[in-house]
Amino acid sequence: MIYESRQDWCEAQRKRVLLFGMSGLGKTYVSSTLRTDGDWYHYSVDYRIGTRYMGEHIVDNFKKQAMQVPLLRDLLLSDSIFIGSNITFENLSPLSTYLGKPGDPDKGGLPIAEYRRRQVQHETAEKAAVLDTARFIERAQEIYGYPHFVCDSSGSICEVVDPDDPEDPLLQALSNCVLMVWIKGSESHVEELVRRFDAAPKPMCYQAAFLDSAWAEYLSETGVSETKVDPDEFVRWTYARALAHRQPRYASIARNWGVTVKADQIADLRDSADFRELIASVLPP
Repeated sequence: MIYESRQDWCEAQRKRVLLFGMSGLGKTYVSSTLRTDGDWYHYSVDYRIGTRYMGEHIVDNFKKQAMQVPLLRDLLLSDSIFIGSNITFENLSPLSTYLGKPGDPDKGGLPIAEYRRRQVQHETAEKAAVLDTARFIERAQEIYGYPHFVCDSSGSICEVVDPDDPEDPLLQALSNCVLMVWIKGSESHVEELVRRFDAAPKPMCYQAAFLDSAWAEYLSETGVSETKVDPDEFVRWTYARALAHRQPRYASIARNWGVTVKADQIADLRDSADFRELIASVLPP
């Protein structure tokens, strides 16, 4: 770790951290709180994925949909309209919409082959966006003069690394420039996340082997064909399993490469001073 002790952290003139953990536990909240204080640069991995690395895929998909509407088709072909993605740190819907859900096309589902293709695109994009962290630390300081840096990572970061491999290239690169901080949720947090997801199921990113296993098991359990799978029902069925799959991977990243804070502690943060004190409290003396 770049800060091996509480003293290292407290005396550091430039504090650099990466927040990771399940989506919905406060990564973006903390990052936004730090940014509001004025001297922290907020780097969002999901935003970088959706703009730099998958922006063209997203917009091309919008254009394909527009080409199916005669009026929009004519306007698009005559360069009379502009179609773009208005993705923000807080609104990642364009990226989620592109990733989609597998299943019945009449219910908005994607063929499983196309869904897998988009998952691979996202995995490639996420790795690249994670590796951009070091460059953005330099940019934040050299261009904008920010002394401190927070990386708001994707909830699926644990799917693109091997936390038990000391030679993992992504984790090695990150550990050289940021302190890895796991925001760990309790059982009650997990239950709440599942409840929220049941109410409004959203697209997710899955490790290829996990997705293949979940897809095969769902088809076997329900007896439906691939083209008749209800997309929302599949992602609801998969969500709790995905959380259980990710939890030990998050724990291994924290154990081998970083530190752990609790989601309840994160929820209590008011400003950057609170955050600095919280990180100091979980580092060895």
